[in-house]
Amino acid sequence: MITFNDLKEKYGNRFYLLLTVAIVTTSFTMVTYATIITVAVPSIMGTFGVGQDKAQLMATSFYVAMTASQLSCAFLIKVFGHRHIFTVSIIVFSISCFVGALSELFYVLVFARVVQGITAGILMSQTMVAIMQAFPLNRRGLSLTLFTCGTVAGFGAGPSLGGLIIDYVNWRSVFLIPLPLILFALIVGAFVMPTEKNKGTIKFDWSGLVCLVIALYSFMTVFAEGQRQGWTSNFIVHFLIVGLCFGIIFIVMQMYKTDRLMDFTIFEYPNFLWATIVVFLTSLGNFGLIYAIPVFSQLVLGLSPLDAGIIMLPASIIAVLFLPFMGKFSDTLPAKYGSYIGLILFFCGSFPLVFSDTNTPFFLMVILAIVSRLGMGINNPYASKAALMKLPEDKIVEATSILNFFRLLGSSIGTSAWVVFLEIRTKFHGENISFTQTNSNHTTSELIYNLGAILRGAGISENFLMPLSLNFLDKILYSQALTFGFQDGFLILSIVFLIALIPAYLLKK
Repeated sequence: MITFNDLKEKYGNRFYLLLTVAIVTTSFTMVTYATIITVAVPSIMGTFGVGQDKAQLMATSFYVAMTASQLSCAFLIKVFGHRHIFTVSIIVFSISCFVGALSELFYVLVFARVVQGITAGILMSQTMVAIMQAFPLNRRGLSLTLFTCGTVAGFGAGPSLGGLIIDYVNWRSVFLIPLPLILFALIVGAFVMPTEKNKGTIKFDWSGLVCLVIALYSFMTVFAEGQRQGWTSNFIVHFLIVGLCFGIIFIVMQMYKTDRLMDFTIFEYPNFLWATIVVFLTSLGNFGLIYAIPVFSQLVLGLSPLDAGIIMLPASIIAVLFLPFMGKFSDTLPAKYGSYIGLILFFCGSFPLVFSDTNTPFFLMVILAIVSRLGMGINNPYASKAALMKLPEDKIVEATSILNFFRLLGSSIGTSAWVVFLEIRTKFHGENISFTQTNSNHTTSELIYNLGAILRGAGISENFLMPLSLNFLDKILYSQALTFGFQDGFLILSIVFLIALIPAYLLKK
């Protein structure tokens, strides 16, 4: 069996370069696939005739699958080894891309995203484990920063590529474009991934995985169907009870079973506990922001998918250029201070969006995206470093899987909960605005009168003047309610980043 040390002796200094290329390419491609769907949401809604609540399943199902697969990564590495897991995951991922591109039914598309999420979760966790196992202690900070560069670049490339493809080809092609990169990673990984695996029999916690999947699926169903079915309906209440029951069963099983998915004893290390909370909260707000900005740009600002995607591109380019510079200090600057800087930039990049509306300049959206991407790029490697650096070597694999589990759990919850919150607040503001549309509202009366005059001058029949004017008024009111809903949503995301400063403060130097 080939180990990391064997590969270091074989390739010398080239080993770290090749491994970094494989890891960064993989992380970039996985995040690109995770975010590329955001600008395609309006197009897919039109193709399959689904609403926002159903359309967001394409994003949340991907994140849920990634989340659930995280905890199985440690077992897979021990049983099959890095190289086999890396190879099989990429092949299955590639097949699911073709299934998504050719799907004629909405739920086939969702299924393809689920398979992509499972394999992407394994690959993201496995590559991070490879960093911790292959790189020496004094180079892990820089290697984690380079890993983050791949994810930051993916956050920008996903929406931009998606917008370009949708404008000039169609939304189906977004599933196929990044395939050459992941196949390139497969080739490089074949040379630098070891085949070493544990001797002896290792049992897998199938019962724990089943409970976890049922719990996550139930909670995601509550988020997806709550607005449509009614939050107090029997359908939603039953799924909520099922989710809570299986979630509690999962936690109890993991605390007392010998063969388990999650080792709760790792949380006895204070830095791991506080850093995991930071990672969870930042993922909660970060992925909500990643979903919100492209959708806001299209629905409120009226931008094309390409322009909405371009908003995120300069942010990723600048962050990728800046992060290697920060990486030089990542092994000397205390992790808590790096996390502070990242969280403050997160807040500064999201809070001004609370005041955004249809008149918000495109350039301002680009600037705020740059600030928030820098925040993510700085916070993530420092928080990961704080979580893992003080752990014994024999707990690194499990701890990395757990950390990534909570990172993606925050991503799943952040996107789903934020979309639900947006719908609730949009409806709330819509009802409040509609109450003001009375005969005594002189502004509305004047608007309808002026619209009637314009339409009459255009030769429109008198019978159609009032219906057309009211229809235009309805669109204006909905646009205003949607704007207020987005503003409330951005405020919630900003508060999440402020709360994350508390566990960051508790990190030890």
